[in-house]
Amino acid sequence: MMKRCAKYFRKRVPEAMVIVLIFVLSSGCVSKSKYLELEESSATERARFQDEITGLKSQKASLESELTAEKMKLQGEISALQSQKGDIEGKKESLDREMAELTDKIAQMARQTEAIKKEKDDEINRLKGTYDNLVKDLKGEIEKGEIKVTQIRNRLSVNLVEKVLFDSGHAEIKAKGKEILKKVGDILSNVKDKEIRIEGYTDNIPIGESLRNQFPTNWELSTQRATNVLRFLQEDAAVDGNRLSAVGYGPFHPVANNDAPQGRAQNRRIEIVLAPLDVQEVLKDLK
Repeated sequence: MMKRCAKYFRKRVPEAMVIVLIFVLSSGCVSKSKYLELEESSATERARFQDEITGLKSQKASLESELTAEKMKLQGEISALQSQKGDIEGKKESLDREMAELTDKIAQMARQTEAIKKEKDDEINRLKGTYDNLVKDLKGEIEKGEIKVTQIRNRLSVNLVEKVLFDSGHAEIKAKGKEILKKVGDILSNVKDKEIRIEGYTDNIPIGESLRNQFPTNWELSTQRATNVLRFLQEDAAVDGNRLSAVGYGPFHPVANNDAPQGRAQNRRIEIVLAPLDVQEVLKDLK
């Protein structure tokens, strides 16, 4: 009898109740009312378990959905980062190329700068040789204060006061002046990398009436004197005319005070200026 009851209840009762039922059955077969009560309790437990399973499944589905969304989000971020990485690597390659080009340009500019510096140094050294020759050949006139030779880096000037070249108010070169200009010209004829500019200056005393027909103002007198010196250097000292120019400044750009006779004597002068052939530097020198 007990075996049949146990077999019957194993078919109808969930495993969760097996232990209880076995305990009950071990005491003998239960009544029908007791069985119905147990079956109802078992159904309640099954329903509760089912609700828990449904809830767990729902939680699982929700977690899986969240996990999928998070995974997709992370994949999107990874794709964006990979794209950024590609952009950054591309920019880096571009910057590396630009850096290499700049490095080459800097090296090239350094070489050019060094070449220009060497050329300037050579130019200054050549000009120093010209300066030394002028100082040596014009030593007597320099000691008398009639001539001044000045070198400032790549510019050289020979300042000749009026009395060694011209009579007062005249533009014809005196014999003594020609001797001096011949010495200067023989040296300048060997200078090939400079413009040679002849500049004429006067004091601020107006031209006398007897000379106004020939020189209305000091502008004309200073310009004619500079032109006559230029022609002498070209025709008698074989200085290349392509590098010669003449300009008259009249009473302007004085080097001393015109209120005193000594100052006016210094202002009446011819300056032979050796300036760089570079156009921009020549223009700056003319300002």
